[in-house]
Amino acid sequence: MKIAVVGAGIAGLSSAWLLSRAGHQVVLFEAAAYAGGHSNTVDVELEGLRAPVDTGFLVHNDRTYPNLIRLFALLGVPVRASEMTFSVVLEQENVEWAGSSLATLFAQKRNLLRPTFWRMVGDILRLHRLAPQLQRESRDSGETLGQILDRYRFSAALRDWYLLPMGAAIWSSSTRDMAAFPASTFFDFCANHGLMQILDRPQWKTVQGGSREYVRRMVAGIGEVRLSSPVRQVRRDERGVTLCSRHGDEHFEQLVLACHSDQALALLGDASDGERALLSQLRYQPNRAVLHTDASFLPARRQAWAAWNYRMGEGGPSSQPVMVSYLLNQLQGLPFLSPVIVTLNPYREPQGKLAEFDYAHPLFDRAAIAAQQSLATIQGRQRTWFAGAWAGYGFHEDGLKAGMAVAQALGAPIPWDISVPLAAHPLQPQPAVVAP
Repeated sequence: MKIAVVGAGIAGLSSAWLLSRAGHQVVLFEAAAYAGGHSNTVDVELEGLRAPVDTGFLVHNDRTYPNLIRLFALLGVPVRASEMTFSVVLEQENVEWAGSSLATLFAQKRNLLRPTFWRMVGDILRLHRLAPQLQRESRDSGETLGQILDRYRFSAALRDWYLLPMGAAIWSSSTRDMAAFPASTFFDFCANHGLMQILDRPQWKTVQGGSREYVRRMVAGIGEVRLSSPVRQVRRDERGVTLCSRHGDEHFEQLVLACHSDQALALLGDASDGERALLSQLRYQPNRAVLHTDASFLPARRQAWAAWNYRMGEGGPSSQPVMVSYLLNQLQGLPFLSPVIVTLNPYREPQGKLAEFDYAHPLFDRAAIAAQQSLATIQGRQRTWFAGAWAGYGFHEDGLKAGMAVAQALGAPIPWDISVPLAAHPLQPQPAVVAP
């Protein structure tokens, strides 16, 4: 079959790669000048050295990325150990701490004498103990994260100095959106990733040479890849699908829209009522990412520097976009003495700016979860399939599974054992089977 895939992020790459392997005639359209989406590697020159750094997709692990691990093994993608430490700075409250050790927890010495801080520490331990119960209850109650924290009378310090900042950093959202986040999805994710336990956490890894190493291997196996080729419109009829781009109007037998759900809807001038109702339910948070060397975006005390560094002017749920700084030296083992940092949504311009990028991340609320659960009702209708990380938790494994599911529904075999059965509706978050 002649198949068009729109969007060269992980969902589009995986579906196009698998369909090409199965012998289909695949054309992959990408609006940007590079393939990869959030897998965006750039070269940095500092201190007489040059090294590739990632600015979007950074880490994965053996436990909750089972298909990505197998894909990397098949492609021969080199990986190395990484780390996932976390710090919080709240300027108005003069709070600074990191969770790497007792020393970093109390890097700011006044925390030893601050009753509110000790209440947060006690509530973190209580939250870890209750997490399995909260996970079960929230599936039945449909509560948001903020609601279940209130019902169990967790402290404002636990909420504002720890849990909402951590969730906002993970999902690149505001703390207000995290308070409205479905609690069951949050606790499912934490259970899968070992975030509510001290021991037996997964080992995080990063791609040596940057994520472009896996992207270029996948691109080499795809029939035709057209960069800088935004699709302007999609028309569908009983004979197939017509795509309009700078290459003119082209006819295809099947279409995979592997882009954000709102982008997919914008392309479908003839969207069905079901497509319009479902795809319009998901919202996205635009995030500006700046690559720089300004250490003032990290905690004031070097001992508290972490891989992920959350900073806000004040605590409490806020609609302000999250500001989190990723210390790439720790995450990717860079050779530089100077810190190399990616900051999302900096509230002032960093010194030593190297580059900047615009990304968008899905926001998950009750409407988004309901849309995920209904995705099967529109898959394959009018020869059109939908794939994206937005159909799961929003991460790389979710995008890969979405692309795999669509490719499999179109007859492409998966060239590795699948731990969790796929469905053509990508993909309600399911516990990953450790093999992975």
